[in-house]
Amino acid sequence: EGTGDHCCEYMTGGRVVILGKTGRNFAAGMSGGIAYVLDTDGNFDYFCNKGLVELSAVEDKTDIRDLQEMISQHLAHTQSLLASTILTNWDEYLPKFVKVIPFEYKKVLEEQKLRALELKLQQTEDNPAHHY
Repeated sequence: EGTGDHCCEYMTGGRVVILGKTGRNFAAGMSGGIAYVLDTDGNFDYFCNKGLVELSAVEDKTDIRDLQEMISQHLAHTQSLLASTILTNWDEYLPKFVKVIPFEYKKVLEEQKLRALELKLQQTEDNPAHHY
């Protein structure tokens, strides 16, 4: 549930949840994907290589849902006491998670969301049944 040094080094995609302590140089060279790190000591930023990534709270509804689902899957496969404790005390633990995402990857995701919204708006405008 924890990691050694250089976790997520050169990560290019996917998602990972870290429920334990991390080693140094976390996310060095990370160009894609998202990591959610439980930072119970409040010092994760010291261990993270912040050259290419942004650290933020987990606040987006989709992120929260995905994080909770991944921890639930971990619990189902491992019967982890820590995962069970986190899920049982979700409101206490959620603010302790840090979202790690590469700057450029975040831009790409935001552009994709914007294009999807623009397409949806265009489809609504093109469909006269939606005009009131």
